Amino acid sequence: MYRKISAILIPTLIAVGIIVYMLYRVWDDLLTALQHIVPAYLGIAIIICLAAWWLRGWRYHRILLSLNYRIKVAVTTACVFVSQTVNLIVPARLGDFIRIFILKHDYKTTYSEGISSIVVERIFDIITVALLGAVSFFFIPNVPGWIYLYIIVPLAIGFAFFLFLIIVGKLTTTNKYVRYILTMLEEIRRASLTLRSIVILGASSIVIWMLDILVCYSVVTMFEQQIPFAVIVLAIVIGNLVKAVPITPGGIGTYELAVAATFEIAGIAPAVAFLIAVIDHLIKNLITLAGGIVSIYYLGDWVIPTIKSALNAKLNGGKTSDP
Repeated sequence: MYRKISAILIPTLIAVGIIVYMLYRVWDDLLTALQHIVPAYLGIAIIICLAAWWLRGWRYHRILLSLNYRIKVAVTTACVFVSQTVNLIVPARLGDFIRIFILKHDYKTTYSEGISSIVVERIFDIITVALLGAVSFFFIPNVPGWIYLYIIVPLAIGFAFFLFLIIVGKLTTTNKYVRYILTMLEEIRRASLTLRSIVILGASSIVIWMLDILVCYSVVTMFEQQIPFAVIVLAIVIGNLVKAVPITPGGIGTYELAVAATFEIAGIAPAVAFLIAVIDHLIKNLITLAGGIVSIYYLGDWVIPTIKSALNAKLNGGKTSDP
């Protein structure tokens, strides 16, 4: 019991601590910044965010299609919504496992296929985000040296992983455990390394992340700020690469800190940088939460016991419990 409590409580306290610290730094300037809001851009940000979510569902539909599962875009979007909603509540991206259980329950996918589909999604996300960050360097003078590491390392890991997939495809074994891993790698390769998959998943990933950046751009415009688009791109890139390390649930706190810090490096006032980062993430998280709730009802009431059972198993170190 104490293990389950600490697994959720400690990351949550870290997230709260970061937000409180950032608030303390800029509290006196917050009211001034809030006086310059143009509310119409909030609606634009919400519409863009919803479009990005639909496209995420469509991309996941294409990944599963590569694994020979024809699942409606509405269902794949709901799966992504539910898993990301759980990630807002629990640490270590445990919500990703929920998607695996949903697919197995409704479409009889194997666990390896569920894991493979998520790995493909994640690797395209990481490489795309890092590539956008690398492109932004051409338009931003005097980028601090440490930021280059945040871009180069994910790119190197992503391309090394694809090279590894090519090499490991020639291996065979009689060991059942190694064979299971090789089967999963073959599934990942089948879903990601064909020319068709690279084009479709690569192009859709670029559009998804450009929409994510445009949400922040709308928030920037809402506060009547003149921030170069390349700086916004870099801020969102750094925020999401930091968020990819599951320190807090949903990257809450770490994302805001990274985005605000990047804006401050570019000369944006701390209070404005903080507000942009917080509201940008708040819009995305509230839509995620609302979409997750709707998706649970759409998929069926069996999803909630499944979520509880899956999380209990993970937090108890693999031991299952009754829903």
